[in-house]
Order: sequence, then C-alpha cells, then structure tokens
Amino acid sequence: MTASGLRELVEGAEKAAEGNDVDGAVVLYHKVIEAANMDGDEDIREREKAIYALGSLLAREKRADELGSLLKSVRPFFAQIPKARTAKIVRTLIDNIAKTGCSVEAQMQLCRESIEWTKEEKRSFLKQRVEARLADLCLQNRDYQEALALLSSLVYEVKKMDDKALLVEIHLLESRAHHALRNVPRSRAALTAARTAANAIYCPPALQGQIDIQAGVLHAEEKDYKTANSYFFEAFETFDSLDDSAATKSLKYMLLCKIMTNNPQDVHTIIGGKLALKYGGGGIAALAAG
Repeated sequence: MTASGLRELVEGAEKAAEGNDVDGAVVLYHKVIEAANMDGDEDIREREKAIYALGSLLAREKRADELGSLLKSVRPFFAQIPKARTAKIVRTLIDNIAKTGCSVEAQMQLCRESIEWTKEEKRSFLKQRVEARLADLCLQNRDYQEALALLSSLVYEVKKMDDKALLVEIHLLESRAHHALRNVPRSRAALTAARTAANAIYCPPALQGQIDIQAGVLHAEEKDYKTANSYFFEAFETFDSLDDSAATKSLKYMLLCKIMTNNPQDVHTIIGGKLALKYGGGGIAALAAG
C-alpha cells in the first residue's frame, strides 16, 4: 500500500465517523495503524494521524477498553518515531481514557503497565512522563504518600537529565500533595521550585495557569486573600483564553476571596464583567446569591 492509499483510508475513516458509522471508522483507522512495511516519512505521518483520530473517536464513544488495547497495540510503531512524539501519543491516549469516565484506579493500572513496558524497552524519557501522570492520578485518588514517593524518585532522575519542562510539572504536583497533607511550608517550597524551573524555559500557558492557581491557594491558606485573588485572576484570564474548564474553578476562587474580604458587592461586579458572563451558571450563581 502506498502513502496515498493510507491517506485515502484515513479520509474514508473520517467520513465514516462523520456519518456515525463508528465501527466502520474504527476498522479503517486500524488498517492504517497496522499497515505493514510502511516506514516512509509520509506513511508514518498518516499512521500517527490515524492514532490520534482513533483515540479521539474512542474517547467520544466512551470505549475505554478499546483505548487501553490501542495504547498497547501501537507500541511497535514507537520504534519508528522520535521519543518526544512517542511520549505525546502515550500521554494523549491516557488523557483520552480519562475522558471516557473510566475509573481512576483503572487509569492507574494502565499507567503502571505502561511504566513496566518502558522499563523493559529502556525508554526513560517516556517512563518519567508516564510516572508523572501516575503521580497525578494518585493525587486524584488521594493516595498522597504514594504520589510523593513517586515524585521524590522522579525529581532525582529528571534533574540529572535537566528536563526543566517536566521538572515544573513534578514540583507542582509535589506542592499539591504537600498541601493536601496540610504541610504548607513544604508545599510553598515545592511551588517555588516549580516557578524557578518555569522561569528557565518557555512555560505553556495552561501550566502557568496551574502554577498561578496553586500560588493563590497557598496565599489564601495564609489569609492573604488580596494576593490570592490576583493570582486567581491571572489564572482565570489564562484559562478563559484557552477555553479551558479550569477557568470556572479560578473564577469561583476569585469570588470566594472577595467574600472572605467582606467585599460581596464585588462578586456581582465580577460576574457582570465581560469575561465572566459565560460562567454565570451553577456554582457561580450560588456564590452570587450568597
């Protein structure tokens, strides 16, 4: 099969998905991904495109088991692409599995299986990223000690490789874990380390927004609500520009800061503002009513 043949299959799969023939689309995407002896640059691009498209389709259809199988079945393909692109595919597929509503425990098990595979294949770059994802899932599952144990080991490895982008994520996770355990001094120290690493690189806006939220949370812990509010506002603007759901969380924190400083009139002003108008329902409305 030629590269143009792969492209035709991808286009056919896209049309099938648009026509709600999900099973037909899945079959076509698998044909592209599993195509033998297709190792040219264009072939690889089409197969990569098919992996992302199939992952997105399965996530939309809530097919967590098939996504897990896809993550395992594409492993031989990773030998043909750079490590950074491999890591992106793995993390994207794991994120897709989370979108299916699959339990956190099931996601953690999948991460552990992937980590074992990376160890066997000696893929330290990918291993570290999946371990960071596992630590994040441990936090979601309130397994704080396990998360900190993972992160402690990761910090040592990642510092040796001078991977500051991943180091930012790790220190931010550390800060959240220590905060959850009510150890504010260590949480603040980890956040400072995250900021230091972030200042040395280009920090993606979404990650910077998460740093701002954590900074706001820690200032609020110390009852410095004015400073906390400024951080939450920065995070809100960032997430709103990205159309990220974390914007709602940032806005709620802003409103709570106004309430805690006895400025309830500012709550209505903020909610009536241009940026906040589209977030006026649910919990936001309840805060305004309060």
